[in-house]
Amino acid sequence: MGDWHPESPARLQAISDQLILAHISDLVEHRTGACAQLSDIERNHSATAIGLVRDNLPPPGDYYPLDGDTLLNAHSYQAALAAAGAAISATDAVIDGEIANAFCAIRPPGHHARPSEPMGFCLFNNIAIAAKHALDVRGLERVAIVDFDVHHGNGTAESVAHDPRILMVSFFQHPFYPYSDVESYTDTRVNVPVPARSKGDVVRQLVLDHWLPALHRQRPQMIFISAGFDAHREDDVGGMGLVEADYSWLTQQMMAVARQYGEGRIVSCLEGGYNLSSLGRSVAAHVKALAEL
Repeated sequence: MGDWHPESPARLQAISDQLILAHISDLVEHRTGACAQLSDIERNHSATAIGLVRDNLPPPGDYYPLDGDTLLNAHSYQAALAAAGAAISATDAVIDGEIANAFCAIRPPGHHARPSEPMGFCLFNNIAIAAKHALDVRGLERVAIVDFDVHHGNGTAESVAHDPRILMVSFFQHPFYPYSDVESYTDTRVNVPVPARSKGDVVRQLVLDHWLPALHRQRPQMIFISAGFDAHREDDVGGMGLVEADYSWLTQQMMAVARQYGEGRIVSCLEGGYNLSSLGRSVAAHVKALAEL
């Protein structure tokens, strides 16, 4: 999205470097997913939303702004199909029992992408597309989306708002971008606002008090994680105070629920995280927990 933009290719390089430094890279299987088909994207997005990305690609070297911080280049549509496709490929591989679980190191991220329009660095909603694939194509009956990005996953919340098969649980710094209204809790929507400077103890308690009861009520057959790491205390994009141990703990809690109700099935997809050092270290902690290393 431009050399100045925090959502940059350096994010994926930082993750790769930290997985190597943590001696994790050689212990997990690396795969490249297939690109999503148009029908996959249409499961969550309107023709207008798709057209905004597909039909506004600028010439090579130029950028087209969809909003103040979401820009397209000549390759953005293909990149968005690749990101969503990786989430779908991971979903299929986990359901088929080829792998126990998956972390998708993908960009652009997705959880701000509304059914009707891209926004907030996000073009298509990778996690909602994957969850709906699991339900509509692979025949699961109940899934959960867990979002621990510092920003509210407003696009995901809107995408699944009227689908009782999908439970969404999250925390998010409030008030903060995207300045969404705080939602009332329901049986399938447990999105918990927290104030700036909240640390891991606050997040762990809300997981115990709010997330886990909802997850046990819903008994998800698969868990999808919108894994944003910008709530880390070193990430200046947000204002929270999590550390790597908190991401490990969150992952372990979700793995316990997945084992109880969903044969351990988890697909996690990268969302935010813009301090390259803390992003790489946090993903390494997350992947280490997923792989039970």
